[in-house]
Amino acid sequence: MIRLCFLGTAAARPTPGRNVSAIALQREGESILLDCGEGTQRQIMRFATGFSFSHIFVTHGHADHFLGLPGLLRTMGLQGREEPMTIHGPEANVELLRTAVGLGVERLAFPCRIRGLRPGERVAFRGWAIHAFEVDHGVDALGYALIEEPRPGRFDVETARRLGVPEGPLFGKLHRGETVEAGGRTIVPAEVVGPPRPGRKVVYAGDTRPAPSTTEIARGADLLVHDATFAGDERKRARETRHSTVVEAARLARRARARRLVLTHISARYSDRPRVLEEEARAVFPGAIIAHDGLRIEIGYND
Repeated sequence: MIRLCFLGTAAARPTPGRNVSAIALQREGESILLDCGEGTQRQIMRFATGFSFSHIFVTHGHADHFLGLPGLLRTMGLQGREEPMTIHGPEANVELLRTAVGLGVERLAFPCRIRGLRPGERVAFRGWAIHAFEVDHGVDALGYALIEEPRPGRFDVETARRLGVPEGPLFGKLHRGETVEAGGRTIVPAEVVGPPRPGRKVVYAGDTRPAPSTTEIARGADLLVHDATFAGDERKRARETRHSTVVEAARLARRARARRLVLTHISARYSDRPRVLEEEARAVFPGAIIAHDGLRIEIGYND
């Protein structure tokens, strides 16, 4: 299961009901953090996501997306963390992130590496990767997409039995793509295993205008998380600040044929009326959700 917990959903500054940008993402026991606005460590405690992140991916160098790093790292150190941490961000922000990591921290008790990324680069994990892609925010900024490797096709148990393959280890070998001997003949995986099935895809655009690069990488995504700072009547303001309206984000999700859409980075002017934004988005993309702090999304396999 892939799980997301929205730790902060406000734009630019916190409000009484929303903290600034951060998302905890967990996949099969591995955890990463997407952005780390101020106060993220308190949100982690509040929503009980745990501190076991091995990687933090920062979208860009605006304070509401990285200023939580000093406190978070210091808390991890005081908790006795020893495991290494890698913080990723745009190449242009490496020195900024290095400075942030050192703020108020004389010496970290665990290794912490800062890595600059360019659009098109990927950070590989076992069976999946985080892909960095270009966005349009008027500064050096990245979006991040979790993309799983293709899964093996479905295993046809009845055909395998008919071919004389005994249940047990040989089933597993065939499903892993290995040829086996059974019933006096050689059996190849293609005889009992269907075509590969796509893995899951989760796309986080960060702060951005609607961008062709986002549309492309979000094509067919299981979940798109997109900037929706303003309502539809604030198109001019959105263009000036290089953000998106809920309507623009919903149109992009529809073009990309994403399965689900969650909208975040909500301006303080809508703190008391997020329903207005949700109604606008759903008129374009049915089922769209306006994120709130503590929102949890789970993504299983569609097949």
